[in-house]
Amino acid sequence: MTTRYQIVEKGSEISGFKVLFFIKDGLTAQSYRVRGENGKIYFLKLFSYSNIPRSAFDSEGNFLEPWILKDLDHPNIVKYHTSGEVIINQQKFAFLVLDFITGETIADKLIRENVFNAYEVKEYAKSILNSLNYLHTLTDPIIHNEITIQNVMLDLSGKLPVTKIIDFGYARYFNQPTKCYNREGLNPYYLAPECFNNVFSPQSDIFSVGVLMFHLLYGILPWFNNMSSFKADRIDQEDSIFLAREKPLSFPNIDNADPDFDSQLINIIKKALSRDSEQRFKTAEEMIFALNGEINVEDILEESTSQKSEGATKKKFSSKNKGKGFDRIAGMKELKNKLTNDVIELLNDKEGADKYGLSMPNGMLLYGPPGCGKTFFAERFAEEANFNYKYIRSSDLASIYVHGSQEKIGKLFEDARKNAPTILCFDELDALVPNRDKINNASQSGEVNEFLSQLNNCGEDGVFVIGTTNNPHSIDPAVMRSGRMDIKVFIPPPDFDARKALFELYLKGKPLDFGIDYDKLSNLTENLVISDIVLIIQEVGRSVFKSRVKITMKILEEFISRIKPSVSPDEIKRYQQIKNKIEGEPLQEDPMKRTPIGFKTNTKPK
Repeated sequence: MTTRYQIVEKGSEISGFKVLFFIKDGLTAQSYRVRGENGKIYFLKLFSYSNIPRSAFDSEGNFLEPWILKDLDHPNIVKYHTSGEVIINQQKFAFLVLDFITGETIADKLIRENVFNAYEVKEYAKSILNSLNYLHTLTDPIIHNEITIQNVMLDLSGKLPVTKIIDFGYARYFNQPTKCYNREGLNPYYLAPECFNNVFSPQSDIFSVGVLMFHLLYGILPWFNNMSSFKADRIDQEDSIFLAREKPLSFPNIDNADPDFDSQLINIIKKALSRDSEQRFKTAEEMIFALNGEINVEDILEESTSQKSEGATKKKFSSKNKGKGFDRIAGMKELKNKLTNDVIELLNDKEGADKYGLSMPNGMLLYGPPGCGKTFFAERFAEEANFNYKYIRSSDLASIYVHGSQEKIGKLFEDARKNAPTILCFDELDALVPNRDKINNASQSGEVNEFLSQLNNCGEDGVFVIGTTNNPHSIDPAVMRSGRMDIKVFIPPPDFDARKALFELYLKGKPLDFGIDYDKLSNLTENLVISDIVLIIQEVGRSVFKSRVKITMKILEEFISRIKPSVSPDEIKRYQQIKNKIEGEPLQEDPMKRTPIGFKTNTKPK
């Protein structure tokens, strides 16, 4: 802030909160510890409107930090209490009240301990990634934009520390225009290369997690330069960082006695910090799987700028993945068998299909609530089919040029045909091909037309399209017609058998006590999605690490009791109604009743 005085004194009241003492003076706000009328201690941020950048408000004038926080509910995110405005000395201020976290930032702990061991780094990273996965998969995704060691706290109020992300001052909704993002005041070392062009995305958050992991492991920042000579010239600082990143990332020697440190951890950090966004992790969930050892990450050899320019015309597709395929998906046995018999075998035996007059399927839509593993399912499908695989977000196809996105779509399919057999996975398909009747944008309508043109008969060319979405009702109806996205698969929260299989899968190999009742665990987690269950198991792992005790049924039950479902019962009901509408079924008397997971083709019932 430009003013360096304390706005309110000890003992003052702000909208019913008594100021106990001043904490710090930040760039846009002052922070105080306060006591509420209920006697509880809270953390209060007081904002002077003159110091808040315009980018901190949305198009309707809502102050974004409290507006975003008020709807968030995740164990690894600081909890919102209230917010509003207050007049002090004839000046209007905004205030935000959060639950007070008794503990310290990871930065404070790093100062004391210099470096962390590999296990701690992995566990902190997984907690952060869990919260990012929650933010990134909301119906209206949120990008945090400031994941640093200063913005991650360890809550020490309980028996065991809990990692929490704080400070949402730079957070934005992903669908906001570029001009709404602001990097003034951000630590440039934590920014992904594209952020210097004001392009922020879920991948740039994940890049920041990679920086944080490197920082905690080695006590220094990756590609660190002494910036003292640049003083306050931000442009010179950024140029220096860009220059440093032209060189391969070097890893200092580390104590080989650390049993949790291995080449995989190095490869994970390299992948997270790749200059080429195509080589980075596509989602927070994917990086979690890598940290859990469920994905083998190969060493990434960074190319020089000149080498990248020479190869820029070559479109990169992931090679055929020889992973475990459907074996890594807990439950869904009926669906996996159906897709294997009716889709994968057909795709892999074109001659046999031709002999029986069967046409190649062109595409499949995976839809359902967030956190149920739609993208993960698509990746395992590609492994099972042994096809090349390409993951695409709608932002990957954005262009500043008229018809530029149409050209990118055409080029994408052209390259896929050259690399056939190929699976193209379009994440959040509704953003790429929205209902043309509800948009007034000729350019976006052109993109939908191009996608439809490319989708027609692409299966005959060895290209299979998978679309994932939380909002299937927002997709243009022409995409859903016969001959295009032929197969519709509803991915709901896991049923009893799937939840049981999830616990068996993710607890396998961990130090377990006798008496783990998987049936009971499944019953206790009804209405939880896959990401909720994964979070429970990770939190349990962290809780027993310090004491090196075995995981007991009691500990599991305790952590299950703390978790609130990511998807509310009303949301489950809404998605069931969407499923019924897509499949042409009448609404059930009880929309909350869980239906078997399956898919529907565009064939009419007999």
